Amino acid sequence: MDSKQITKIAFDALEDKKGVNIKVIDISSISILADYFIIAGGTNENQVKALADNVEEKLAEVEITPKQIEGYDNANWILMDYQDVIIHIFNEQDRLFFDLERIWSDGQLVDAKEF
Repeated sequence: MDSKQITKIAFDALEDKKGVNIKVIDISSISILADYFIIAGGTNENQVKALADNVEEKLAEVEITPKQIEGYDNANWILMDYQDVIIHIFNEQDRLFFDLERIWSDGQLVDAKEF
């Protein structure tokens, strides 16, 4: 399964649980870290965890497992590393503070519906 397909499944999983302001950034031309960053928000700790749980569940259904997941316990910023796709799920306050969209603005913002 390629990174576009993984991104689509993850995006749909976030959308399914009402993720806030979901952004997909193609960073393949500016970084070797990954092909795509997905950035999403949740309104509270329970929703942030539910978003991460749904992404993990939907990708597991197609036998894709994360290399690593960080930040689940405190649910301020959960980072899910699927190698070529990195998913960031924030609470509202931390998303504004870290502002990854600005930091990675050299990447190409992608309309997830293109997938």
